[in-house]
Amino acid sequence: MLYFDYAASSPLSKKALSSYQEILSRFANPSSNHALGRALFREIEESRNKILEAFALPKDQYRILFTSSATESNNLVIKGVARHYQNRGKHLITSLLEHPSVTNPFKALEKEGFHVTYLPVNKEGKVEIETLRNRMDKETTLVSLIGTNNEIGSINDLSSLSDVIHGFPKAFFHSDLTQAIGKTALDFRKLDLFSWSAHKFGGPKGVGGLVFKKNIVFEPLFDGGGQEYGFRSSTLNYPGIVATTSSLLEALKNQKENEKKVRSLSDYLRTELQKNPEISINSPLDSSPYILNFSLKTKKASVLVEALSQEGIYVSSVSACSSKGEPVSNVLLAIGKKEGDARNSIRISFSHETGIEEVNQLLSALNSTLERIIKR
Repeated sequence: MLYFDYAASSPLSKKALSSYQEILSRFANPSSNHALGRALFREIEESRNKILEAFALPKDQYRILFTSSATESNNLVIKGVARHYQNRGKHLITSLLEHPSVTNPFKALEKEGFHVTYLPVNKEGKVEIETLRNRMDKETTLVSLIGTNNEIGSINDLSSLSDVIHGFPKAFFHSDLTQAIGKTALDFRKLDLFSWSAHKFGGPKGVGGLVFKKNIVFEPLFDGGGQEYGFRSSTLNYPGIVATTSSLLEALKNQKENEKKVRSLSDYLRTELQKNPEISINSPLDSSPYILNFSLKTKKASVLVEALSQEGIYVSSVSACSSKGEPVSNVLLAIGKKEGDARNSIRISFSHETGIEEVNQLLSALNSTLERIIKR
């Protein structure tokens, strides 16, 4: 098997798997008021502190709220912040390059009377500073801009964007860092809120996170027992949280080394793919090395993806979170690609454990399969 769909999901890291197996038998509820429950709750609090320290964020100023996914985190912060602070203003800003779990909550808020600005991006898939500055106003309360795009890997300059946003005192800055955590160097202090998903960096599925400044309040999505500071009621996923902590700390510790290794592989694959006249590269040169997107000029991407799948080689034709819907990539349309390119794009995504042998096998299979398809 050759797996090149790590942007969709990654396997548990060895440390996370070890932690998970070790603690699965600890079944008590962390919210229970007895010794077993309190012990698990203390471990969860230790996890929060370890993660904040790894993010270089002071625990007296920031909180971590554990959720079930980045999708839940994004919905919680976008809807919750917008609704809580609507007395300040009802203008919200996002971009045309966001994940559906960001775009769709904003669309829902439009139905509630909020005014949403969808920023265009340049051909490299980035929000330009002046574009943002020209759309900000005194009624803007929330700006949500992705860190690393999940389809083409383009990386926003969050630090510079933050400087613009924080020139408007009513506005909070949120970023979906699902494809960035542990893969790209980040200054987390530039953000007021950010979300992530554990299974993208070697943690278990079913665990997401939302980090935010303590002075920020938002409306909960649902009611219950008041866990997670009253913002997210539900029994805490103790095994998942502890395993997530192990994988996250490992990913952050090895971020630079892993990025350098993956960059070498990604650059090599890009160079080789460009030799094929049937292929057009979509990912910008300075994109995340973990994601490489290209389009087929004359053939359907779905045909190639299925042919490779039958050989035990797994790539993606669209984002896993939108593959059951409209097959046209709105991201590629947003960066100025033609509809044909947007309909026939393929995403290759790497792990830090991917090797050159696997890349060469992928290249060989891609070229031979494409040649076979073209001759049909």
